[in-house]
Amino acid sequence: MASAAIQVSNVPDETQFPHSTNTETRRSTIISQVVDEAMTNTSQLSFRGVRASKFRHVYGQTARKDKCYENVKITKDAHDSNCCAANPKFLAIITEVAGGGAFIVLPLEKTGRLDLNVGKVTGHAGPVLDIKWNPFNDNVIASASEDCTVKLWHIPDGGFTENVQQWLVELRGHKRRCTYIEWHPTADNVLLSAGSDHLIFVWNVGTSTPINIIKCHPDVIYSMSFNRDGSLLATTCKDKQLRILDPRTGRVIKEGICHVGSKSSKVVYLGDTGRLFTTGFSRQSDRQYALWSQDDLSTPLRCEMIDSSSGILIPYYDPDTRMIYVAGKGDGNIRYYEIVDEEPWIHYLTQFLSGSPQRGLGYMPKRGVQTQLCETFRFYKLHATRGLCEPISMIVPRKSETYQDDIYPDTAAPTPALTAEEWIKGINRDPVLMSMKTGSVLPHAVRTFKPVRYDPVERKLQTSDKNNDKKFAFITQETVVDYRPVEMRAADAKAAKTSCNLGTKFQQTQQMWSRPTRSMTQLNMVSPTNGIHKANSIGIGSIGSIGATNQRAISGSAFITSEKAIEIIDAPLQGTELRRAYDAQGEEIRRLKQQLVLKDRRIHELEEQLQRFKMSFITDSTA
Repeated sequence: MASAAIQVSNVPDETQFPHSTNTETRRSTIISQVVDEAMTNTSQLSFRGVRASKFRHVYGQTARKDKCYENVKITKDAHDSNCCAANPKFLAIITEVAGGGAFIVLPLEKTGRLDLNVGKVTGHAGPVLDIKWNPFNDNVIASASEDCTVKLWHIPDGGFTENVQQWLVELRGHKRRCTYIEWHPTADNVLLSAGSDHLIFVWNVGTSTPINIIKCHPDVIYSMSFNRDGSLLATTCKDKQLRILDPRTGRVIKEGICHVGSKSSKVVYLGDTGRLFTTGFSRQSDRQYALWSQDDLSTPLRCEMIDSSSGILIPYYDPDTRMIYVAGKGDGNIRYYEIVDEEPWIHYLTQFLSGSPQRGLGYMPKRGVQTQLCETFRFYKLHATRGLCEPISMIVPRKSETYQDDIYPDTAAPTPALTAEEWIKGINRDPVLMSMKTGSVLPHAVRTFKPVRYDPVERKLQTSDKNNDKKFAFITQETVVDYRPVEMRAADAKAAKTSCNLGTKFQQTQQMWSRPTRSMTQLNMVSPTNGIHKANSIGIGSIGSIGATNQRAISGSAFITSEKAIEIIDAPLQGTELRRAYDAQGEEIRRLKQQLVLKDRRIHELEEQLQRFKMSFITDSTA
């Protein structure tokens, strides 16, 4: 209105046109001047446009029914962990059982309705509270339980067909239940466990020994999170303090009041930005989030109210897209925000809405998402009202089906940047990065294949590489020099290849490591006149005498005249195979001993129960 008044006041009067008698001409001139001045004023106004972002239109898409996991007995424990863990190979879900604790491990491709008798991991004596996959080995998972232990399990490819109680490593140290576990993001075999005894154990799972015990918390620990290179650890506690620690020494670097509400608060480190994101409750029990600088925890960079619901909010951060997802237990929605490097530091994008409440959320590592669908994040939602696990994909809408390198920067690879011993000495390294373009050929193509076993002799975990074992076994075999003339050696080698092709060095190594059956490696030829003759295939250099019998032993095989028969038997065991057999027997003895201990414990429990029944019967009879 003000601009219109200014424009009207600038309208020329009739005195400016003394020689003009045409009314229409004066009117058109006045209108053109008013329009020109209005356009000039409009161009001078400042216009605030929409903030540019590649992730403004990210949306959540649920999987089809045949891609979900049905008939899952999800745990009903009130503990505020994720209750679910996923990697490019498996999906693990904590389940409800009558006694003890258990969780199931399913291959990702095994979707649909599950069998009631699906194999479970049932080695804990109390309910399982938290599970986490090893970021550098897709076949190893850690579990924390109310029985005060943390156990590591090796999951074979394809999953289980029956219940499993044999763990890989058992970590004992907590005096009360273990509530949370967290793997180190860059160091191999480093695991953190928090318990209700207000302690955080830093474990070297390779040797089953604690590296450090953090004792600075006076109350129950709610959450913990590493920064990008694992040099700092952030924790929230029931005393309403947010702490930044040195995990090697347990020294408190920074400390400040987080959320003043009485309910649980959560923290997540925002990668290498030097900032932290927390969720919690206000004094009036309103849910809120806060953004902090790791250099000053006295005042948050930003603190916003979310709503007045009662469910605990859990944050999930994606360092590649710098998006943070916030989901509450009992909620049906997932809010997501984008982190920026300037005020206001965080921008609300939108939310994924659903009518079904969630009991927990697992998430897929970035290397397991489907790049051909422009998927940037994937949740596995555990429904609170029915036994269903539903994948939810967060997708950036793009028209092109080619690889979008602007939304897929290099992400963390399943390769440790340093060993546990190097990290203990104070070395810090950023994660080893890999290109996401390799994952666009096949879904879930970036997987690890690292068989792990516990060596009872050296008392530590050993990760083996089958290809390297074969190469080393071939190289370490002794080569025996053949001093015969070249003509004889050439003829003998040709005869060996044309007769049975089993006497060469390559064939012997292939037989040793491919584990052929005895029916394939033995040839029994019975002659009616000469019977059965045996020749051992033992390697190059077993040269027999060349005489009237026309019998020669060349290149590890015995070649006899056609009147005699040939029988080739297996090569004798080498040192590597003997060691393997010894280790297998040791594992079997250890497993039997553990089964015996479990049976003795069960017998003791039954005897105590019987004694209680007898006492109650005597009491009732006397009464």
